[in-house]
Amino acid sequence: MHKYTQVMNYNIFTDDLEKLTVTDSKQIINTINPHSYVTAKMDFLFENALRKSDILLPDGSGIVMAAKIINRITITKIAGADLHEHLLRILNAEGKKCFYMGASQKTLDLIQKRLSHEYPNIVAQFYSPPFKPEFTDAENDLIIDLINRFEPDVLFVGMTAPKQEKWLYTHKDRLHIKTACSIGAVFDFFAGTVQRPSQFWINLHLEWLPRLIKEPKRLWKRNFVSTPLFLIDLIQYKIGIK
Repeated sequence: MHKYTQVMNYNIFTDDLEKLTVTDSKQIINTINPHSYVTAKMDFLFENALRKSDILLPDGSGIVMAAKIINRITITKIAGADLHEHLLRILNAEGKKCFYMGASQKTLDLIQKRLSHEYPNIVAQFYSPPFKPEFTDAENDLIIDLINRFEPDVLFVGMTAPKQEKWLYTHKDRLHIKTACSIGAVFDFFAGTVQRPSQFWINLHLEWLPRLIKEPKRLWKRNFVSTPLFLIDLIQYKIGIK
């Protein structure tokens, strides 16, 4: 059994990432950070998608800090990129299959090229969905049919949050998969189209800072609106108001 702790009413995985495996039974793995926490408060479907994850990883220094302040325990941040790399190692060692759903065809082609060099034992399939807020029923049927025909051991969903988590939550019962995870920007990191901050920033728990400097228009709300709101809730949980 994995170890978990309740952090601000979410059941957070606190075990070693190496203990995660590709099981025969279906499991949904998602991540949570201060921005997704705040977003979920205003989006019931997204909140349900996070709460009903089989495994919810602490992808954010704010979640790690909350566990320390509220529960007095030290947990390790596990980013989507860490999960992705871990699952690829398993798939490669066992000669299993994965499906990448999301991103542009250019990004997927770069992922395929890198996989063939670094993880040659993985059998992979890819699909770039239409770039739109919502898919039609016909588009969803097509995506699900492509995934189910391939029967991947792992499904990687790479669309913007909360779209990716809500899509996976809504359609999980129709998907013939063993493990599925929403990993967003990891598609671009792995493809090399977006550079992930170096280990120096990660070790300082400041991975967000270089990303903010590079993409201020996209990330300003996350850091200057969501983070303060998260901290207010954190204080309220600590003093027992919530």
